[in-house]
Amino acid sequence: MPTPDTDAATPGALRAATRVDADLAYATQHSWMRSSADFVRTPEGHAAILGFFGAIMITFGGFGAGSTRKYDPLLEAAHLSWLRYGHGYALSTVFVWIGVLAMITAWVRLGRATIGTVPGAKVTLNELRAIVGIWLFPLLFAVPMFSRDAYSYLAQGALLRDGFNPYTVGPVVNPGVLLENVSPVWTNTTAPYGPIFLLIARGITSITGDNVVAGTIALRLVMLPGLALMMWAVPHLTKHLGGKPTIALWLAVLNPLVLIHLIGGVHNEMLMVGLMAAGIALVLEHHHVAGIVVIAIGVAVKATAGVALPFLVWIWMIHEREKRAARGEGDLPHPVAMFAKIAGLGIAVFALVFVMATALTGLGRDGFGWLTALSGSKKIINWLSLPTVMAHAVTWVTPFGLDSALGVTRTICAIALVGVLVWAWWRFKHTEKEAVFGILIAFVAIVILSPAALPWYYSWPLALAAGFALSTTTLQWLVGVCTWLMLVFQPDGSIGLYNFIHVALATFAAVVAALALRTVDPLKLGNEHLHRQHEVVPAAPVPTGTSSTA
Repeated sequence: MPTPDTDAATPGALRAATRVDADLAYATQHSWMRSSADFVRTPEGHAAILGFFGAIMITFGGFGAGSTRKYDPLLEAAHLSWLRYGHGYALSTVFVWIGVLAMITAWVRLGRATIGTVPGAKVTLNELRAIVGIWLFPLLFAVPMFSRDAYSYLAQGALLRDGFNPYTVGPVVNPGVLLENVSPVWTNTTAPYGPIFLLIARGITSITGDNVVAGTIALRLVMLPGLALMMWAVPHLTKHLGGKPTIALWLAVLNPLVLIHLIGGVHNEMLMVGLMAAGIALVLEHHHVAGIVVIAIGVAVKATAGVALPFLVWIWMIHEREKRAARGEGDLPHPVAMFAKIAGLGIAVFALVFVMATALTGLGRDGFGWLTALSGSKKIINWLSLPTVMAHAVTWVTPFGLDSALGVTRTICAIALVGVLVWAWWRFKHTEKEAVFGILIAFVAIVILSPAALPWYYSWPLALAAGFALSTTTLQWLVGVCTWLMLVFQPDGSIGLYNFIHVALATFAAVVAALALRTVDPLKLGNEHLHRQHEVVPAAPVPTGTSSTA
């Protein structure tokens, strides 16, 4: 894990900040020093092509093995409905897993070049951005992958479109094609998302009607601004957190866990995380009101983004003290008075944005009903959340049933979560880096201690962790965790955690991926010399006073 800087005012810290700023500027300025043809001939170019091939395989395999519609007239018209059954389904499943493993392999290879564990290899910031677009493109046309949430989004948007209140009724009250494809567990569940996301879903269903294919593609296109915000914000966070822009973009954006789940799976986390990261970056750049507005929009998509807001008050206070000190104002306001003023202004800005967004839904007072729907996630029971693990352990050694045990363990973890959040907020407040580290701790605690967790939830803390200076060992652990999370769900959205062979294979692949970040041939298969034959890539000249680590 990264460690917060406890003394950002030291000369060493200032030099580090200057170096990181120079790294970012250099990486951006010199990102196109190689032509596309030259890049394609390098090992990094081969990895980019491999990842693109993987995305194509996922897209084609998804037509049979993904989270497909119950009735798919398009496949029937194309005489491809056989892909969903028997040998066709098995073939489609193989295609998906080949694609996923190809993308993970390509990502790890690019990681070696980005981190510098392979001599002579190098990937620039804009090359990584281009690769994101290349890998992303095929996924835009895939069926929802590893999740059926897209169908719930469309059904909830149709509720608002058709005059229902999604915060008081579930999709079941609005029969039709969209309802047919919603996962049964969510048909009676009210919408847990903010008013802006419901407005987006209503706008899409107003345009596409009940056309599931058009609606799914439209949802993906709406998520792209979130991806763009991440591609801007994550490298900029490194200026203040000490990381390297290229490593941050590779870890938090090019990551298959992010691209396959958030874009392929069509999750509104893509918007929420992008807005959250951009808002934090703006606040760090002294654009406090703009940053809070952006995060408030993120909360109006999904409430999780609001976790960052209390920590941003500390950053605003730090900037206010620095500004007054720079002007030579010796008498600073009392900390309590300064906190009250800044927190009050922040709350006012947040409330204004939120009230306006809620008013646009036309639901009146009922527009805040989504806050009570957040508890709907308790329906999710899997081994990714600590309360569930604890509850299963209780049932092994006591006569309690799972439901009774979950009630106890979830209560214990909820109390622990509140304690961790309060502790992190009060503990990490002295520097910008500490405050962002506190947000990271808060997100990790929420993912682990909440009643439910899903693989793509880990994109929340990952976006911030990528901004810190991380050792190769830490990056290896993160690669292993991300790979494992990517592999433990089935392409149709079902959970593979209860299949021992599936978990064992996912764990093996995760270990290999982690080792491969440092070693070209971790399994000692004798292919290392073949890789090294292609590792001669001329390094770009480094201007005086700039680091070559970008």
